[in-house]
Amino acid sequence: MIKIDAAFDEAGLLKSCEVRGHAMAGPAGYDLVCAAVSILTRTAFRVLSEREGIILRGGAPERGVFRMETEYQEAGREFLAACGVFLTDGLASVAGMYPEHVKLTIRRG
Repeated sequence: MIKIDAAFDEAGLLKSCEVRGHAMAGPAGYDLVCAAVSILTRTAFRVLSEREGIILRGGAPERGVFRMETEYQEAGREFLAACGVFLTDGLASVAGMYPEHVKLTIRRG
């Protein structure tokens, strides 16, 4: 199972996201559930890392693990807000379609 923990700060902005595990919904290298989660998290990380006013730490240190932590300045605030909603809505969609393979926890404040 993939366990995802996303945290938002008091202002409603993405503070961190951690993903651990494997969906085991298909053969290694062909698991569509793992692929969906990976694409969402890696794309969010990439676009946030290229944005002015957003400081990002983390990455995928090993298979089945992904982490990111954010800090922002005013210039990055609006983009971080939108990206956080996009990421967690996408992950919630995957978790809703495959609840036996993905557990999403969202913490606010």
